Parts: sequence; structure tokens; C-alpha cells
Amino acid sequence: MDIWGVIVIILNGFWLFLPAMLPNSAAVVFGKMGKTKIDFGKSWRGKRIFGDGKSWAGLFGGGFSGIFLGLILIGISALFGSPDYWGYGGFWGNVGILACLSFGAILGDLMAAFIKRRLGLERGAKAPILDQYDFVIGAFLVTSIFFPGWVYATYIEGWHICALIFLLLVMFGIHRSVNIIGYKMGLKKEPW
Repeated sequence: MDIWGVIVIILNGFWLFLPAMLPNSAAVVFGKMGKTKIDFGKSWRGKRIFGDGKSWAGLFGGGFSGIFLGLILIGISALFGSPDYWGYGGFWGNVGILACLSFGAILGDLMAAFIKRRLGLERGAKAPILDQYDFVIGAFLVTSIFFPGWVYATYIEGWHICALIFLLLVMFGIHRSVNIIGYKMGLKKEPW
């Protein structure tokens, strides 16, 4: 494989992962609209289950935002005549992949909130690595459960591992940049 082939694999892997990158940011926006918290204000072993930052509006708003972005990406790839939508596969299968990536990212963030509460960290407290990769782990885990062949072929098999390595390397910077923007826009209370 030549260098251009590897670059195409990396860019394609990034493109296909975009629906998992939007939901947590969108959840912040939609979450402000919803009052009902996912844990309904309940505690477990003396600590909130998820905390005030996790609402049903944020969960569904964020998840469906990722799916909507994915459908736009599929539309763009269809305009260029791609029979497999640049890697998502057949239409109904790719809607399933979009749902897994989007809601998997949200569930990864929820699990990170659960872990942070168990560790005694308050909402907004720094948790390096966990903060940057929770949604990545959630997206890959949920998608691997329902579409293991797609995850393997797109991010693990042969030179496709380069796409996964690239995602892991750039995700820290992307996460940090998005959070700084959200902080400056007044959507987040802390820039991390």
C-alpha cells in the first residue's frame, strides 16, 4: 500500500466517525432545554448516579444529532456516486451504524459520569483520559456489539488500523478545542 492509500484510509475513518463526535457537544445544547435528569435526582451509595449534567433531552438530542449528521454525510457521499456511502454500507445497515456510533458516544459519556461520581469527582471536575476518550470507547463498544464486522473492516483490519490510531491521536486536541469553544460561548462552565 502506498502513502496515498493510507491517507485515504485515515481520512475515511475520520469521516465515518464524525457522527460519534457530535453527540456530546449537541447534548450540552439540548440538555439545557430539558429539566428531567437521567438519574431523576437519585443517589446510589450516597452519591448521585450521573449528576445534574445528564438530562433526557441531552441524551436524545445529542444522539439524534449524530444520526442526522451521519445522514447528511451519507447524502454527500451519494452525490459523488459512492455505492457503499464511503464505507457505511447499505442504507439500512448504515442507519444502524449511525445509531450505534451516536448513542454509543452518549452512553460512553454517561458511563464516565457514573465513574466520576463513584470516584467522588464533582460535575465538571477534570478526569484526564476519561474526559477525552469516554465517547470514543462508548461509540466503538456499542458499534462493535451490533456491527463487529464493520468496526473490524473499517478500523482494525490491515492498514485500517491507521485510521484508529489517527482518531486516538487527534481526539485529545479536538476534544480540548471543542470544550474551549463551548466555554467561550457560555455553554460550559469549565474549558475542559
